[in-house]
Amino acid sequence: MVKLTLRDKETAQEAVRRFRKLVERSGIKKEMRIREFYEKPSATKRRAKIRAQRRARRDRLAPR
Repeated sequence: MVKLTLRDKETAQEAVRRFRKLVERSGIKKEMRIREFYEKPSATKRRAKIRAQRRARRDRLAPR
């Protein structure tokens, strides 16, 4: 949960901007996008497997 307390002499625009940054950093927006529609467990596993394969390929091809 993101909590925001107004600072002294802080305008509403500044507070909203700070709130947006807090939400972005906490990962709430990303999670909302993921949970917007139901995804079957098999689709979730398939997506995770593809990500792992891409990560492994990138690690193999990365110059050291």
